[in-house]
Amino acid sequence: MSLTIRLHLAAAAAPRPASRRRETGRAKLRNARPGAIYHADPLSHLARRPKMLGRDAVRTSPSSVIRSSLIDPDGGVLVDLVVPEKDRALRAKEAAALPRVGLTRIDLEWVHVIGEGWASPLKGFMREEQYLQSLHFNCLRMPDGSVVNMSLPIVLAVDDGTKDAIGSSRDVGMVGPGGDLVAVLRSIEIYKHNKEERIARTWGTTAPGLPYVDEAITPAGNWLIGGDLEVLEPIKYNDGLDHYRLSPKQLRKEFDRRQADAVFAFQLRNPVHNGHALLMNDTRRRLLEMGFKNPILLLHPLGGYTKADDVPLNVRMEQHSKVLEDGVLDPKTTVVSIFPSPMHYAGPTEVQWHAKARINAGANFYIVGRDPAGMGHPTEKRDLYDPDHGKKVLSMAPGLEKLNILPFKVAAYDTVEKKMAFFDPSRAKDFLFISGTKMRTYARNGDNPPDGFMCPGGWEVLVKYYESLQAEETKQQAAVLST
Repeated sequence: MSLTIRLHLAAAAAPRPASRRRETGRAKLRNARPGAIYHADPLSHLARRPKMLGRDAVRTSPSSVIRSSLIDPDGGVLVDLVVPEKDRALRAKEAAALPRVGLTRIDLEWVHVIGEGWASPLKGFMREEQYLQSLHFNCLRMPDGSVVNMSLPIVLAVDDGTKDAIGSSRDVGMVGPGGDLVAVLRSIEIYKHNKEERIARTWGTTAPGLPYVDEAITPAGNWLIGGDLEVLEPIKYNDGLDHYRLSPKQLRKEFDRRQADAVFAFQLRNPVHNGHALLMNDTRRRLLEMGFKNPILLLHPLGGYTKADDVPLNVRMEQHSKVLEDGVLDPKTTVVSIFPSPMHYAGPTEVQWHAKARINAGANFYIVGRDPAGMGHPTEKRDLYDPDHGKKVLSMAPGLEKLNILPFKVAAYDTVEKKMAFFDPSRAKDFLFISGTKMRTYARNGDNPPDGFMCPGGWEVLVKYYESLQAEETKQQAAVLST
């Protein structure tokens, strides 16, 4: 789908009080410049849009700053549930005396997500009322009547034994996979976990073979426990990548430091090829043409649970680093950070969550492409979701009206120009589509993709990863034969 651009003149600003109208420097910014809106929603012009300050206003008015917080977090306030350092010892002592709930690796990732405010205004694992709104309406209604998007239920399952051990306690301690206390859940509510309903409404199917279902839902308990979360200290994984895990608060601060006047987010769970880079660079070019002075790219790979045949996070991050080192993307205008959420592969339902979380991180533009968050049908030879539905749903989703959606053009390998280019239907025979599966097959077999498909440094990272896999498989086969 071609990138659709529509311009809306910014509405005239309401008169300010006299004290706000006084000049503090030489000239004052008097006229708002046109705002760029990328959105397929015909009512999008009615939504409140981020304000921008011109560069001259920064030079001439000491009180004016460019704020990359161009978009308010959902609920108006960014949630931060990490206990202040001065209170941690006392809270940890209290937690040690409480009944305990064990967390899986995926549960811990959700503690991370909630605690840092990615799911703002959510302040803990969902109680039943929130769960039902999320499951059936894909949104939550706020006390003032407004709606925020919340397309994925964020819940914690417990088994019968844990439920009995909790008894009448109002609070519980939460124990990580390593046995350490990581959080407290307060004012808890326990309710039935209807797995079939949850799966059917989230994925649109109950077919066997859904990765997240097999990993996190089928083996989980038959009860859900909700409550207010307190995270005892920042979640760390000690995998050498924690410095990439910037919270929404940290990202907003970084965008401000760079004086961004637009932030466009791109999520991926695959290595970056030159087609991805083409659309990211083209998006920045278009934003500059629209009048933005310093649009910043948030390259935001998903860092939580992914299925077994996806490229691991550490390999992807090394590959992304090579992309910047080779100059395919500009480090001066790119922020690379890890999004800690687990992956559901739930198509149009999940892509709303991915977009909503980036609002909380301060992004006011979101790039969406073909079949976002999709996968092949687990039992049939077809896509599980219509590849165009993700971007269509984003343009209509309740609670996402303030986010500018950027549907990108389809990129493919141009066999004539020998580089990645936007697909031209008039000469379709000249283009080669290289899927993620095909890319992984190239790397696994030690074959090189066509020149210009990926930067050499990035491709070398993938080849070395698959060589290491093959070496490990050979070693395991030899061990089996020797026994």
